[in-house]
Order: sequence, then C-alpha cells, then structure tokens
Amino acid sequence: MDIIKKTYYDIKSMRVRGALKIATTAAKAMQTFIENSKEKNISRLISKIKISASILKKSRPTAVSLPNAMNFILYSAEEHKNLEISKFKKIMSSEIQKFIQNQENALDSIARIGSRLINKEDTVLTHCNSETAIEIIKAAWDRTKNIDVVCTETRPRFQGYLSAKEFRAHGIPTTLIIDSAAHYIMKKLEVDKVIVGADAVCVNGDVINKIGTSQIAVCADEMDIDFIVAAESIKFSPESIVGKISSIEERDTTEITKLRGIKILNPAFDITEAKYVDMIITEDGIIPPQAAYNILKEKFGWTLK
Repeated sequence: MDIIKKTYYDIKSMRVRGALKIATTAAKAMQTFIENSKEKNISRLISKIKISASILKKSRPTAVSLPNAMNFILYSAEEHKNLEISKFKKIMSSEIQKFIQNQENALDSIARIGSRLINKEDTVLTHCNSETAIEIIKAAWDRTKNIDVVCTETRPRFQGYLSAKEFRAHGIPTTLIIDSAAHYIMKKLEVDKVIVGADAVCVNGDVINKIGTSQIAVCADEMDIDFIVAAESIKFSPESIVGKISSIEERDTTEITKLRGIKILNPAFDITEAKYVDMIITEDGIIPPQAAYNILKEKFGWTLK
C-alpha cells in the first residue's frame, strides 16, 4: 500500500491541494494500486480496495470530490466483482482513467463557459488557489487581453500567493491584497466580479470553500457584485441530500501562531449560503444555486439507489 500511504500524506500535508487535484491524485493512486496488485483472489482484492479508499478518504474531510472519487471506484468494483481477476483489473484501470479524463475535460469546459462571463476591462477578485477559477480567468484573458485580477493572500497558508504567481506567469495584471482588505479593495478598485472555486456544493446551493469565502460573498452582495462559484459536478455532495454536511476541517493551530495560553481556532473552510451565490458554473453549463439538486440527481443517481 505504499502508493496509498504516500498519497494520503501528500494530500494530508497539502503537498497536493485543491479539490479537483485531490480527487484525481487519489484516483490515480487507486489505479496504480489495482494495476500493481499481486492478489489472485478477487474478493480479497476488493477488500483491499475498500481499505485503501477508506485511508484516502480520511486525508481531507471537507472536499467532497475525494469521497465522490473513491465511492465511484468502489461502486465500479462491486459492479465488476464477478469477472476473472485479470479482466477485473484491466476494466477497473480503464474505468478510473475515464473518470480522471472526465474531470480534466470538465475543467476545460468550465474554463470555456466561465470565460464568457468576464467582459473587457473587468476587474475580477478571486480567493485562495482554485484551479477551476484560475482557468476561467486565464481563458478570459486569452479571449479579451484586457482584464485585471485581485488575489487575496488567503491566510494562514497563503495559497493566494500561488494564484498571483500563476496569473503573473500568464501575463495578467494582478494585485495581491491581505484578506482583511477585501471590502475596502472591492470598492477602491471597483471590482466587477468575484470568482471562487468550491470544495463542496450542497443540495440547497450552499457552498463550502476556503475560509474567508463567506465574508467576501457578503461584501459582494452588499456592493451588488456578481459572486460566481466554479465547481465541477464531482464537487457536489450526494450526502447533503439526506442532511449530512461535510465536516469543517480544523487544521493545526501552529499554522497561525505558536503563542501559548490562549485558545486558537484554525478552520480551513466556511459555508457560503446560497442566497449570496449568484450562479454556479459547471461543466454542463451555468445554474442557479437552487438547481444543485438537479446536478446531484443526474450525476450521482447511482449513489441514491
């Protein structure tokens, strides 16, 4: 299980970050594990697949793309459990590869669809280091060549620096700000749109994303600025249909400070209510947050049987 343990620690330590990247990396680890398995008994192999998926699920508790990816693999394994083991391994590898390719295609589709929402001379603010939001903005730049971007630092891990570097490398004029300056800067620079990613989208349209997202959404609402969420369907939460909400990950407090004698809270995510979300961009088009159930029913019907 070396590949499983390595991937677990890579995700847990945030060497691999971003909901989509986490899902595809974990899926690739499962693909490698299945391909390299020496197990001759299919029941024992499926048991090991279940254990491996359980280990990977525990690496990050909030991003639903991870359990969705693992649950797809487990479902596929059950569907093909009556095959001869060599054929089982070949089909499982193919199914996982298709899954990974579908996620990469979804990212391209969202970038293309989302870029059309950004107009020439728009100033766009983004928070954290969402690959999906970044690809939209880069695609808009390639189309208009005349936009500006504002990145928040995104404390305490400063993922916004990674976004700023990526925009700079793409030639996009970029301003980096501290998180607490968001409201002031949105007014001062006359931000036109806010585009963020998501770690989970709930059935009621609520969005779970990097801590600080919800307060930016409130600011955008107060200033009548479009607050746009970019999320592949793999980030929609089937469990939210039955009332289960992703647990909000609390990370090590030393990411903030080593000061002793006080209580320190370090939540990694927060929940933005659907009423603050103007639209969600998926690979199948733009939807209002209230339409999240339709995505869940269409994409995850197999989990609801």
